[in-house]
Amino acid sequence: MAIGGVLFDIDGVLVTSWKPIPGAAEALTVLADHQVARSYLTNTTTRTRQQIAAALSQAGIEVRPDEVITAAALTADYVRANYPDARCFLVNNGQIADDMPGIDIVDSLVYDDGIDPGTPDVILLGGAGPEYSHRTLSRVYEWMAQGVPVVAMHRSTAWTTTEGLRIDTGMYLIGMEQTSGRRATAVGKPAPAGFVASAARLGVDPDEMYMVGDDLNNDVLAAQVVGMTGVLVRTGKFRQDTLDRWAADEFAMQPNHVIDSVADLPELLGL
Repeated sequence: MAIGGVLFDIDGVLVTSWKPIPGAAEALTVLADHQVARSYLTNTTTRTRQQIAAALSQAGIEVRPDEVITAAALTADYVRANYPDARCFLVNNGQIADDMPGIDIVDSLVYDDGIDPGTPDVILLGGAGPEYSHRTLSRVYEWMAQGVPVVAMHRSTAWTTTEGLRIDTGMYLIGMEQTSGRRATAVGKPAPAGFVASAARLGVDPDEMYMVGDDLNNDVLAAQVVGMTGVLVRTGKFRQDTLDRWAADEFAMQPNHVIDSVADLPELLGL
């Protein structure tokens, strides 16, 4: 297959807690030397594209902000297209307004400070953190049950840090959706929009791209659904028992490739 470009997940593939995974910088250098186009798709919502590129550069991995596609930027595109001029209540761990130009955001901390912002037009759920307090989540659930649309930047249930796993937004969504009987719209991975946008940014068709991720479902299989070649790495949130259970299902889609880490990608690509 001709290599039109490579799409990378970031956390767990290139870095863990913003510390480089061994061989990641060298692998990207090989791709650059062979003029292989690269893009980066992340559900990280604690930092903007500018901040993510800066953090990667500090880790020795040179990435430009315009190469990064964040769940926040995809969510802003979705809201502008589907809820123009909406008043949005955002719950997120991190200041990401720079990736969401033109979106009218009501800060979740306003409510926690004791000032009721009133019923919003749309609820936006970013990454989990201290902002996901009992008080705030109770109000979000109340609005959700009343029919206020919920747009989640992703459905990730956990992410990996150097100190272990941390639960993420998907954990809260599971309970709220089940009890309210209402479904949130998720924009980030594994939804197709980010994968398609990544290919479009490089000016290639999805079937000309490789996607490298540590999450079997959200990264690799989701990319394969839109036609990309999936590469699962055994770093980050990868769990062998998860892959083993999936492989045991003869009817389930399987990852196209499994490698130990992104350091092995150049060899896989024949570079």
